[in-house]
Amino acid sequence: MFVNITNSQACLTYIGHATALIELNGVRLLTDPILRGRLMHLRHRNPPDRSDVYQDIDAVLISHLHFDHLDFPSLKMLGPATRFIVPRGAGLLLRQHGFKQVEEIEIGEVTHVNTVTISAIYARHDRRRHLFGPTADCLGFIIGGTYTLYFAGDTDLFPEMVTLAGRLDVALLPVWGWGPTLGKGHMDPFRAARALRLLQPRLAIPIHWGVLHPWGLGWLNPRFLTTPPYEFVDYAARLATEVKTQIVAPGDSISLEEVFR
Repeated sequence: MFVNITNSQACLTYIGHATALIELNGVRLLTDPILRGRLMHLRHRNPPDRSDVYQDIDAVLISHLHFDHLDFPSLKMLGPATRFIVPRGAGLLLRQHGFKQVEEIEIGEVTHVNTVTISAIYARHDRRRHLFGPTADCLGFIIGGTYTLYFAGDTDLFPEMVTLAGRLDVALLPVWGWGPTLGKGHMDPFRAARALRLLQPRLAIPIHWGVLHPWGLGWLNPRFLTTPPYEFVDYAARLATEVKTQIVAPGDSISLEEVFR
């Protein structure tokens, strides 16, 4: 069940995997939307059951081309007039699917959604959509308003994260994936906690866990669906003692004003 905090001016709703609704300075942003219950060979345990979770979106941030981050049936649920901010090289693919308001951005560039700034930064991940498919940059995004948030997209640990230290209120960090093992270019709970030592945000929230799994594994309730965020919190308590961590369950919302009060 999805919970909205309607009286908050700065609110985060974790929809699941890398999908989050960020409400900041009157702007509604959606990251890497996966909004349906089935995705190729994967199942979504907790797809949004209310369309108002993803209505009236001011912009969608796409971090990279992989199918679990760029899902065209989910994007079509948002409507053809939706504004998309995508990595350099991804625009043609979206336009081929009928989307008109597509803005490409590359590492180091900044754009705006009303009063909110969106800055593209590097992410260490595979650039290909599939083996012989199109390629585009992999991005993280710095979202700046009353608070400054880092949406890491999908990335492995990289040394340049240290350049963000002292700038971040919230870091949304991937701590797993959609299966029992992780491929190259991902952070597990330990590496995500090591990233906190570099980033030093005020608050870290684990993402990229809990909802996607291969067909047939859901009824087994495998550990990879539930344990990564808790392992991340445990590692962070040892490796980044100055950073507050908070697990937001898929479907839940938090008010940043309440967190930072």
